[in-house]
Amino acid sequence: MSNNAGNMLIALIGGAAIGVGLGILFAPDKGTKTREKIKDGYKDAKKDLKCKYDDLTDEMKHKFKSTKLDLEESYQDLISDVSHKTEDVISFLEMKLAELKEQNAKLQK
Repeated sequence: MSNNAGNMLIALIGGAAIGVGLGILFAPDKGTKTREKIKDGYKDAKKDLKCKYDDLTDEMKHKFKSTKLDLEESYQDLISDVSHKTEDVISFLEMKLAELKEQNAKLQK
């Protein structure tokens, strides 16, 4: 989990706790109604937290997928570059071999 998401989670939980505490202190209702409000508040906070978790999970999946695609593309580019360089080296070596054969033929005459 990223640091930003962790801070957001801590702030959300802290805000919910402060809200519940203030709600209890200033509640004009009876205890049963106050408990019902707390229960509803808990359900709302839980639902909100689940939505944020699902959004974060989707975002991370998307980032990993795009990173994987970028990595695969970079790998293919690297393989292609190496293949081209290999062909250049082989051509250079064949040219040098031909020159050496020519020099060797002159020496053998």
